[in-house]
Amino acid sequence: MAMGDTEIRDDRAAGRLEAVTGGEVVGRIEYFVLDTPERALVPVHTVVEPAHEGKGIAGGLARELYAVAAREDGAVAPLCPYVAKWAERHPDQAPAADPELIRAAKEWLAAHPGRF
Repeated sequence: MAMGDTEIRDDRAAGRLEAVTGGEVVGRIEYFVLDTPERALVPVHTVVEPAHEGKGIAGGLARELYAVAAREDGAVAPLCPYVAKWAERHPDQAPAADPELIRAAKEWLAAHPGRF
């Protein structure tokens, strides 16, 4: 996905959705994939490099994360406060997560303290 001169790429192995401008990673969402109770992408952190703040990069990343999940017939369980807020503002693009799914995501995170 391209956003102006910013490209968004999904590094699934590393659990990072990255925004790249001029060959440099300027922002990312760190996430993990949950398989139960349903398949979901779980964003934990959204980071934008200070020099690139205010350019809509974080919102573009959040939008793409939901688009990736939709293409894979999965859900998004936002543990990242930024993504959760973005989802509230864009209900048409960001279906709400089941509370049970959020609970499972929090349990996974607590069980993998070194992951993030």
